[in-house]
Amino acid sequence: MSSQRQVTIPAEAFRSAGFAVGDQLAARSDGPGRVTFERVDDVLAQFAGALTGVYEPDELDKLRDEWD
Repeated sequence: MSSQRQVTIPAEAFRSAGFAVGDQLAARSDGPGRVTFERVDDVLAQFAGALTGVYEPDELDKLRDEWD
């Protein structure tokens, strides 16, 4: 761990853990001298497009126009 609190993960360990470049990770202390990394779920990607067909076309624009 660097003085900037950065950690270098060996490329093979990174790949074998299933991580991809751009993944957001959370670091957790797992005892003395041990750090565990967990992938942070992308909530936007999880729910984006989940409500298709619920609203009429242009309904969002009409709602926004109410504030003009």
